[in-house]
Amino acid sequence: MAHKSQRRKVLALTGIAAISLSITACGGGSDDETGGAAAAEDTKDYSKWCDMKSELTGKTVSIYTSIVTPEDAPHKESYKPFEECTGVTVKYEGDKDFEKNLPQRAQSGNLPDIAFIPQPGLLQTMVDTGKAIPASKTLSDSVDKYFGPDWRKYGSVDGDLYAAPLGANVKSYVWYSPKAFTAKGYTIPKTWDEMMTLTQKIATENPAAKPWCAGFSSGTATGWTGTDWLEDTLLRTAGKDVYDQWVEHKIPFNDPKILEALGKDAAILKDPKFTNGGFGAPSSIATTTFQDGGQPILTGKCFMHRQASFYAANFPKGTKVAEDGDAWAFYLPSVDETTKPVLGGGEFVATFRDAPEVKAFAAYLASPEWANAKAKATTGGGWVSANKELDPANLVSPIDQQSAKILQDPASVFRFDGSDMMPSAVGAGTFWAEMTNWVKGQDDATTLGNIEKSWPAK
Repeated sequence: MAHKSQRRKVLALTGIAAISLSITACGGGSDDETGGAAAAEDTKDYSKWCDMKSELTGKTVSIYTSIVTPEDAPHKESYKPFEECTGVTVKYEGDKDFEKNLPQRAQSGNLPDIAFIPQPGLLQTMVDTGKAIPASKTLSDSVDKYFGPDWRKYGSVDGDLYAAPLGANVKSYVWYSPKAFTAKGYTIPKTWDEMMTLTQKIATENPAAKPWCAGFSSGTATGWTGTDWLEDTLLRTAGKDVYDQWVEHKIPFNDPKILEALGKDAAILKDPKFTNGGFGAPSSIATTTFQDGGQPILTGKCFMHRQASFYAANFPKGTKVAEDGDAWAFYLPSVDETTKPVLGGGEFVATFRDAPEVKAFAAYLASPEWANAKAKATTGGGWVSANKELDPANLVSPIDQQSAKILQDPASVFRFDGSDMMPSAVGAGTFWAEMTNWVKGQDDATTLGNIEKSWPAK
């Protein structure tokens, strides 16, 4: 299934600056190719990669990923400390059709050493091929130490860890214009009810504008932004346990709790008093591109736009994205201030060759050393990690810094994008299509019922 936050976002060009980093990790291991089953019990220490130089020099590690130009440049820059320390050469291959081609490469026997997988569902598919290598003890310990149980779960299949987290993104944001809020005396809402009170206030006081604007159009992926709306709202109204049951289809897609959440979305997105600022009636959301969806907050036609952290790259060049700037984002509030659900996405590092250079590089990518190296290399912003020891000060973009703090907040309850974990026929199919039909005017019950009918039989 398509990875919404990775494949559908439009990123600003990223400048690359030289970085000078010192790697403190060093240590040992032996070149012992043991095979997939034995690798699950591999207790060698791959975290001290620098001391492995004598056995790793001249070796090559290949990477295959959906991350392409210009995003690939800071990735390659961040590998230099490892390459210089170990003598390993990292070969990088980006492919826009990664999700389609990776399973095909497994069938043809042309797998890379490492793949950056943007969906837990695709990780499951690759593990099912029997060619994915279980995580070493070093990698497993690193995930527990630097990421925690939520992220470990998304990199695991049937309880066994196969892939450590790489990058991450936060979707639980509402974009707005600090200048417009200050001029009107509006304050950031702390609860869902406060947000709805603000919505009504904006509608009453600004007849030439609307409180909200949105865009669901995204080519063959039209509708994905609608799925994010429902997922974010469900996390807030029903909680993480119901969310998990829904994603795994342990409760029907049209369960009453999901219907309740969609009703709250309808109260915003389908009310002509509240949307679609700068574009027209609520039905215009279906034909407004997701890139354009939030632009009216800069022109005073719209006051709020729910979208992920990566939306910062879609504002025109020269837009000041900051708390005191032209555009900024606040956390999408929950039903009360005691809970802090966070919807997001990310990539995971899966390995397909059982060799010390591959395991050492995988350990490097799961480390604070790499997370901070990558932050320094991403001089144009637009990247963050959930690594607990990433120093937000190393992130250039203020919104990336805020995202890192949200991900590191002990009160945050992170959940992966639901449609990215559902069967592709649903998550990248009927869910997208029916949310588009919904915003055009289809009723809530019919929308959820149609998606439920499309869920593949076991």
